[in-house]
Amino acid sequence: MGPLGAPPRGRGLPVLGAPAPAVRADASRNRETLLRAARRLLEEVGAEELSMDALAAAAGLGKGTVFRRFGSRAGVFVALLDESEREFQQAVLSGPPPLGPGADPVERLEEFGRRRLRFLAERGDLLRAAAADLDRTAGAPAAFTRLHLLVLLRAAGVQGDLEVLAFDLLAVLEAPLNHDVRGTPGLSPQRLADGWADLVHRVAGR
Repeated sequence: MGPLGAPPRGRGLPVLGAPAPAVRADASRNRETLLRAARRLLEEVGAEELSMDALAAAAGLGKGTVFRRFGSRAGVFVALLDESEREFQQAVLSGPPPLGPGADPVERLEEFGRRRLRFLAERGDLLRAAAADLDRTAGAPAAFTRLHLLVLLRAAGVQGDLEVLAFDLLAVLEAPLNHDVRGTPGLSPQRLADGWADLVHRVAGR
């Protein structure tokens, strides 16, 4: 023992409650295994049929492991959406133009909306299935979108209350999610994207 009863040098005190490295590695592997299985089930049966039992069976893990990793069925969908959201935000911040930096701000506004609407068309079922947890976890994507719209509106020289305008444009992008438009005759994702482009150019006066 060292002075005042301290442990010998080079041997630190154990951290109470800290998981062993092997436990953390197993948890990480299980999570990735479950996410791979969830992606596969989404392609095969869709979000509505993706149950915790089906996910456990597809991953070859116990149902208890699924609940420990994600907490709920909605938690699985939130984890999947988080991956897609990170990829999208990275493309916005540092990807090639016109979505990424380097293009005219009006072009970037148009492309941002087109890509976002495409994402909602492809992942709308997943977003709706995750709604139970998204109410408390989706603030960050919405805040990112609103801030990005505000930055581009300023860069484009648009006049007026830009904070309110950015909020209004965000609502336009979220409308297809809040009001499922698949059953509306003639209201295709392409038509919505073209409508967004028209709105952006009207707002920018170009």
